[in-house]
Amino acid sequence: MRNGWLIVNGFLTGEKFTEIYDMLIEAGKKYDCNLRVLTNDQVLSILPISDDSVEWRSIPDFVIFWDKDVRLAMALEAEGFRLFNSADAIMDCDDKARTFLKLKNKGFKMPKTYAAPLNFNQPYQEFAFLMQIEKNLGYPFIIKENCGSFGRQVYMVSDWNKAVKTINKIGHNDFIMQEFVEHSSGMDVRLQVVGDKVVTAMKRTNDNDFIANVTNGGKMEKYDPSKEEIDLALRVAKELKLDFAGVDVLFSPDGPVLCEVNSNAHFKNIYDCTGVNVAEDIIKHIINSI
Repeated sequence: MRNGWLIVNGFLTGEKFTEIYDMLIEAGKKYDCNLRVLTNDQVLSILPISDDSVEWRSIPDFVIFWDKDVRLAMALEAEGFRLFNSADAIMDCDDKARTFLKLKNKGFKMPKTYAAPLNFNQPYQEFAFLMQIEKNLGYPFIIKENCGSFGRQVYMVSDWNKAVKTINKIGHNDFIMQEFVEHSSGMDVRLQVVGDKVVTAMKRTNDNDFIANVTNGGKMEKYDPSKEEIDLALRVAKELKLDFAGVDVLFSPDGPVLCEVNSNAHFKNIYDCTGVNVAEDIIKHIINSI
């Protein structure tokens, strides 16, 4: 019997989160792994691990870190825990500007992307940077908050006024400005990577919006990815040192284009769409890795 911790965020309690935890727990049972669920606020109270004041603690064989509390992930790694995914991998995926910069000049086809200048949480008074961006990207282009999820915090701007209005709406949140891949408007592919394999994939389409995410009203269908799409997803996951990930790919006349990488990709929709239980693939990968 293997024993693991499943670290989740104690402040996200909706069904779309808990159903993922339940799937991982059931997959663990199938492969003789006992998963103990701990929230990020609970785990903080038992660090450092060398402190013997907490009697109920037992060292797990592994930790599935299903959260984005990177500082906690780093603290666990400093104590010698093996995390799936690692703190660095989660950090590289959770910040869209960081994802782009980590992969830049590594041979990956990505939309042109620019990170907004650091403003120390102050409103932008001058928009000289926007003048440069509109010259390089043209309109329309995409503005994404660096830490958005489920297709939210993604905006298309069609002119200067809408760009300024969107930036002011974002407020103190960091963001990127990105080329709009018109050929893939309302369409993308989610490839689910575990270890060195793409275990399943689905195509998402939205006839009413440029954002294809199912949460945003998109439809999903099972998809047979091309060799190019598979190679792109696997190379990205390897470069970012991910044990598992959801890799989102756009269509273009010149082949697949990387859109985003999700270190903790929700897999209930892809299970409903394809019948592939990614939780089982994750557990098998962990068993083979420890």
